[in-house]
Parts: sequence; structure tokens; C-alpha cells
Amino acid sequence: MKNIDILCIGETLIDFIGNETDATLQQTTGYKRLLGGSPTNVAFNAAKLGLRAAIVSTVGNDGLGHFALRELEQGGVNTQYSRTANSSNTSIVMVSRSTGTPDFIAYRDADVHIEDYQLADTVLQNAHVYHTTCFALSKKPAQHTIVTKAKRAKELGLQLSIDLNYSDRIWPDRQEAMDIIQLYCSYNPLIKISEDDCFRIFNQEKSEAFIFDYFHSHGADTVCLTKGKDGVVLSDRNTGIIKQDAQRLDNIHDTTGAGDAFWTGFLYARLKGYNFTDTLTLAQKIASLKLQNIKNWETIL
Repeated sequence: MKNIDILCIGETLIDFIGNETDATLQQTTGYKRLLGGSPTNVAFNAAKLGLRAAIVSTVGNDGLGHFALRELEQGGVNTQYSRTANSSNTSIVMVSRSTGTPDFIAYRDADVHIEDYQLADTVLQNAHVYHTTCFALSKKPAQHTIVTKAKRAKELGLQLSIDLNYSDRIWPDRQEAMDIIQLYCSYNPLIKISEDDCFRIFNQEKSEAFIFDYFHSHGADTVCLTKGKDGVVLSDRNTGIIKQDAQRLDNIHDTTGAGDAFWTGFLYARLKGYNFTDTLTLAQKIASLKLQNIKNWETIL
């Protein structure tokens, strides 16, 4: 009787993405306004693929917040668990357009005000997957709400998920971040982490073996490490290690949102019962479509 495939909890914000490719923020002269926020992107992408997606977030009662919720609703995302805050402004992020790792500056306000009542048991009981990010966990009260409700979601039988998109510019207290990440891992989420994320979390380069052992030891059965042009490596306690090369692309339009597209494909495949090899294949295909700014993802399903 559940009516939500993926419940995404975290930031709904506005990305202002630079017009010039591979220009720094200092060099960028113009920006395009786009709906943004990693959990928001996953919810929007999931709806595009035909899944029943809902977003739990907070925006300001302002023009940008109204724009964001309208875009989500028009995209087929359930926004009834999101709210507008009269006392806060919609958060925004300035992002460079890049074929590598983009630069960004975040101006945060409303997105951190996710409250317990937005994630009542009646909401959790209607969902299959509970997904969030390090960005969303980096500030209170959202941090407390998301972690507390993650424990409840686990008790209710949901599959947890997290994108460990850590940045010390967003979450400068690394020890707090490690403590919260370890706590969330104890609920056995599906983990997505990139090589860049790993370097920022551990503040040094770590081997694949170390990365997988670390997250497995804290309770996560499945860890997916994305490596950009070097492909992806998945470690699962039961299945073992699976590696896939990256798809060769001649025309990379922009890397912004590619990780969210990959993870949407991953969660879609797991919900549909794909094995891990086919899951990674589909996830990489969807990420490649995003990298090339190709709109009709559903044609590959």
C-alpha cells in the first residue's frame, strides 16, 4: 500500500550556474537560475523516470521558493511534506560551469529548517527508500531531524540511502561530520561516495580497500565509489567487489548534477530488483545522459 518509492530529505535551493564553461566563479559574468539541491535533484530525476518521488525540505516564502516548488510539482514530485518558512529566505548556491569538479559558494538559510513534524510516521510508513546527503546533515535543526527520523525509518523497514557529498566549506567541523556519518552508517544505508568526497572526508587520499572497510565496519553493507573517468567500484558484503569502466563521452556539457543522476539510476535499479552489475550499468547510462545534457532518459529503461 506504500505510495512513495523514494522519500528525499534535504535541501531544496536555487542553483545559479555560470554561463561560461570552465570559468572560475571570479571569471563568470552571468548565471542561469535552476532548481537545485542534491536530494531535490534525485527526487526530480526519479519522477522523470516514472518513480513516485517525494521531497521533504524547507524553502522561503519568497519568489525563489515559489519557483522551486512549482518546478518540482510540474515535474511530478510530491511536495506536500515540504514547507515554506516566512522567517527565512530560500537558500541559493552559486556554481561554476565545469567539465571537472565545479566550484561553488553556498548562501544558506531556509534549507536548514527541516522539522520533525514533516517526517511523521505516517509519511515514513508510505515510503520504500529514505534518502539524504551530507549537505543536508551539516546544519541543525535539519541534522537532528534527519538523523532521528532515519533511525525511525530503519525501524519501520525502509531502505536508507545517503550521498556522502561532504565539503569542509559546508561542514567545517570534520569531527562532528564523522560522528554523524558513522551514526547514519549504523542504519545500513546504500552509500554513494566519490573520490573527491573521500579526500575531503578523510583529509587525505585513501585506498579503495580502506574506504570500503571503513564504511562496512560502521554498518553499511553496500558502498558505491564513483571515480569519474575511471569508472565506478562497488563493494557489497555479500556480493563482493564489482568494477565498471566509465562510458566514453565525446561531448561533456557540464558535470553539475551528474552524481545525482547516477544515484537516481542506482536507486531506480535497486527498487526494480536489478542485480548490482546491471544497476551500475543503468546508473552510468543515466549519468552520461546528464553529462551530455540529453533530456529523454526514459528511452533507456
